[in-house]
Amino acid sequence: MTNYSSDDYVVYRLRRAKETILEVEKHIENRFWNTAVNRMYYACFYAVSALLYSEHVEISSHAGVRQKFGELYVKNDRFDRILAKLFTELSEKRHKGDYNDFFDYDEATVVRLFPEAKRFVDEVLRLMGRS
Repeated sequence: MTNYSSDDYVVYRLRRAKETILEVEKHIENRFWNTAVNRMYYACFYAVSALLYSEHVEISSHAGVRQKFGELYVKNDRFDRILAKLFTELSEKRHKGDYNDFFDYDEATVVRLFPEAKRFVDEVLRLMGRS
């Protein structure tokens, strides 16, 4: 069994966040709207997971990550509240797009969300001094 350090985990999650947000561009080009929403959410999730882990906060659920992020960063004005709402919106949309039958997002929704998702990831990177 390989042992990874806390920093290994943080670096891995940040790399995943950066890669995943880049994937969204390809999904937009191919008009895969639901997949684009899914990947935007996961890019933000990976970034927030790295942020929390960098402060030795380990969470095992998506809801827990969102809750702890709100508690430690949003309520304490360490992260922009309006931008933070995007994380919740993407979570809800990802869940709906992944699990609701006969539901598809459209181009307008994805094009509106994408710049904000990139900004969200960039803001987490900036907070961590890793931009």
